[in-house]
Amino acid sequence: MNIIWRGGLTVSALALYLSVCHAQNSQFSFPGAGARPHAQNYKDMILATCVANAYQNDKSAAIDAGSSVSALRDWTEYDLERAPDAIKSLVDSYLARNYHNPLVEPEIKDVRFDFLKCLDLYHSSELDEQTKDLVINPGHKYRKDNL
Repeated sequence: MNIIWRGGLTVSALALYLSVCHAQNSQFSFPGAGARPHAQNYKDMILATCVANAYQNDKSAAIDAGSSVSALRDWTEYDLERAPDAIKSLVDSYLARNYHNPLVEPEIKDVRFDFLKCLDLYHSSELDEQTKDLVINPGHKYRKDNL
């Protein structure tokens, strides 16, 4: 395995690398985000943000999704100045949509289809455009760039 040492390589990065290598033979598994391209992690982060916002009144779902957003931020390079407002605007616009299903609504009161809205956001051309605009080095992967 080729390791490129950079001036910014820290002891913690080396420790992480060694723990990941050791973990390959353990029963624990780690998120695959570090091995995915920045563009994919950005889209995953937006989906997690949407889910966290959609289910903010369900404390455990919102905490879990919000924690995923925080983790994905560490594995993604994007424009930190412009992205927060762009993310909020895009997520809010999808969650504000008024979806209806006449077959479900008589049986389930106040159904909002928020997860479906998040999926539509995830597959949207708006998210594709935002990803192209805000993600730095979209094809790069955190693990390849930093270990």
